[in-house]
Amino acid sequence: MFAFIEAAGWPVWPLVLASVISLAIIGERAWSLRSSVVTPPELLPQVVQEYRQNGVDPMLLARLSSGSPLGQVFAAGLKNVKSTPQVMKEAIDDSGRAVAHDLERFLTTLGTIASISPLLGLLGTVIGMIEIFGSQAPSGTNPIVLAHGISVALYNTAMGLIVAIPSMIFYRFFRSRVDSLIVEMESQAVKLVEILHGERTS
Repeated sequence: MFAFIEAAGWPVWPLVLASVISLAIIGERAWSLRSSVVTPPELLPQVVQEYRQNGVDPMLLARLSSGSPLGQVFAAGLKNVKSTPQVMKEAIDDSGRAVAHDLERFLTTLGTIASISPLLGLLGTVIGMIEIFGSQAPSGTNPIVLAHGISVALYNTAMGLIVAIPSMIFYRFFRSRVDSLIVEMESQAVKLVEILHGERTS
């Protein structure tokens, strides 16, 4: 690895930094966007059961608000359960927008890395080409400078693609994942409103 960085020259360092950030975001989002964390399947029946037993309990609201993203949406709805279904749905929508923003956290950064990494690689390529042309002299070509210029050009191009390709793949994957989770939360929230207002039984 160090030999690779040495051969690629100083232009590769921004790409190394971008790769570290990209890996950190991929790991964090993969952990945070699990269905069991965002939309626990057992949460809706638990909330309905506790509501029917104890009503809108402050402890229930606190637990939901500090729990999963779906729990935060449910808590917003329960705070307005005595209002009309329309008001309750509006409160859920407001909370849902905030939750959706949190689910999309760091994805813009990951998409930016996927977009700029090839450009950073191209910058290294251009710098390598400049070194190649700089090795030309009236007395002949300096093979050491020529070889280093070629290394800088090729290694940076490769590194830019190595960083960009997985970053773009995971960016698209996480965007799709967030959209699916938001749809699931909307469905669960609508069920909660309809159950609590007697429009459906389960």
